[in-house]
Amino acid sequence: MDPIAVKIAAVTQRIAQAAQTYGRKPASLLAVSKGQPNSAMRRAFAAGQADFAESYVQEALAKIIALTDLAITWHFIGPIQSNKTAQIAQHFAWVHSVDRAKIAARLAAARPPDMAPLNVCAQVNTSGEASKSGVTPHELPALIEAIGKLPNIRLRGLMAIPAPQQNFSEQRAAFHKVLELFQRLCDQGYDLDTLSMGMSDDLEAAIAEGATIVRVGTAIFGARG
Repeated sequence: MDPIAVKIAAVTQRIAQAAQTYGRKPASLLAVSKGQPNSAMRRAFAAGQADFAESYVQEALAKIIALTDLAITWHFIGPIQSNKTAQIAQHFAWVHSVDRAKIAARLAAARPPDMAPLNVCAQVNTSGEASKSGVTPHELPALIEAIGKLPNIRLRGLMAIPAPQQNFSEQRAAFHKVLELFQRLCDQGYDLDTLSMGMSDDLEAAIAEGATIVRVGTAIFGARG
């Protein structure tokens, strides 16, 4: 059996076990393929993985062209530059990293009308790390309101990358902050269904706190060179 297929099966089992342990629905597996060769992505696809995430527009566009024969669902998870919004809007099904109303508006304007609405998540920074993208919890309601008014995009939920924590309880506490924000928005009437959080080292804690998508790279492809 292909080593990548073995790793995908192992991650899938981790997801299923966490969901059972914490009484959650199994999260969807999003393979983070930035920095990975097309050959590795083809092997992952052959193992049943159809959702892939990229962080760099030019790298992603080259892959989208090279892998056009595969029915891949493309997710963008990196920081978004204004001059890249049209390319992102035209080639991706999901954008997880919207952290400015201006960027959301540009994505909406550039989304071709013959395509399905672009699925977007607002990125929130609950750790207060200056190096991380995302709005603060205080800024989040205004961003959500702005996104919700735009055509051609569908607001699905929140994405977060909390600061790394030393143990499971601390990981879970960090994800719980995101869950609380999500629940608050749902209580306010927003129709949200997505919590994009959790990676190779902390996906169990994320699922315990309601993650619906986990973004996994290293545990599938190994460390990037």
